[in-house]
Amino acid sequence: MKRYDVAIVGAGLAGLQLSRLLAENQLRVLLIDRKTSLTQSIHTTGIFVRRTLEDFSLPDDCLGPVVRDVRLYSPSRRSIELHSRYDEFRVGRMGLLYQRFLEAAIRAGVEWMPATQFVECSQVGDRLLLKVREAGAPVYLSTRYLVGADGANSRVARALELDENREWIVGLEEVLEDIPLEGPPRFHCFLDPRLSPGYLAWAVHDGEQVHIGVGGYPTRFDPTESLKQFRGSLSGILDLSNAKVVERRGGRIPVGGVLRRIANSRGLLLGDAAGAVSPLTAGGLDPCMRLSKYAAEVIPDYLRRGDIDALKSYSGDLFRARFISRLWMRRVLATIRSPKAIEVGCALLRLPLMNSFAHHVFFGRGSFPDMAVPTSAERTTNPAATVA
Repeated sequence: MKRYDVAIVGAGLAGLQLSRLLAENQLRVLLIDRKTSLTQSIHTTGIFVRRTLEDFSLPDDCLGPVVRDVRLYSPSRRSIELHSRYDEFRVGRMGLLYQRFLEAAIRAGVEWMPATQFVECSQVGDRLLLKVREAGAPVYLSTRYLVGADGANSRVARALELDENREWIVGLEEVLEDIPLEGPPRFHCFLDPRLSPGYLAWAVHDGEQVHIGVGGYPTRFDPTESLKQFRGSLSGILDLSNAKVVERRGGRIPVGGVLRRIANSRGLLLGDAAGAVSPLTAGGLDPCMRLSKYAAEVIPDYLRRGDIDALKSYSGDLFRARFISRLWMRRVLATIRSPKAIEVGCALLRLPLMNSFAHHVFFGRGSFPDMAVPTSAERTTNPAATVA
């Protein structure tokens, strides 16, 4: 039976980055994913915000052109223009980016197990016995620590008896090409509870590709029908007459905030599995990058010293404090069902103070906090010292 220091379930951005960082720290790492190829079944739109682009090194050829302009639409399609002097967004070519991250992880020494499904785990002495299915056949592996980076509905969370996501929206989008660009690259955002109850519809045109999508609470709309209606309503905004669909994406997006119990002595959660997604904007790429970087510091510290206190800083309670206002705004959005109420809200955004608020939502650098593993003295005197 093969033995590892850390087994990671899920080869999204969080799992890929963590596996490489741990392998570079001289740990024996296994990365498994149910997909045979990371270009299959991509869920995220892949919008990287300025803070991520500034703080992390991403291959330039895996990113689309810079987007600095946002156009926000009310239900009646009255629009508000927002512009930043900074390079605010770039849309990742996620299949290519995943592949680059995987290649870097394998070079660092990570063992890669595609087409493999996590089934269960059990404690055997000081190690975990993992049961997985590879090509339909059961395989047993041994690891000291288990990481769940397996999405909003995490099997690993249940196996480790950690918290699970209870609130999410669903998103569905098409990736299109051969659409002419008028004006600068632009992020079109549509606030309309008839199309996207509790969230928004979007069309991101970066000059190369267009992502057209809808998102909302699954009990309140049919994503497929909504996307069809939305696409048919864009004729005056985008010329879709020769559009070619190159990809279709969809999936759950947790919006309940970072879960409280995301780590214990057997394992921890990352990314969507940990609820590390902005409750307001549903952006998850920046949180997953920062949380996986932090986990790469916490895990070696715990495994080498055997000190359970090293895991206490990896607490959802500490992270949630940074998102109280966004959680409240999420609750407000969840209750608004009237297009007239949204129309009034959009009209208020034209006022200077509210317009500044809109700029802050779309262009502000506030996101998931930067963290550092505390020393023993810091953990004793200030349990919250990890969150900057």
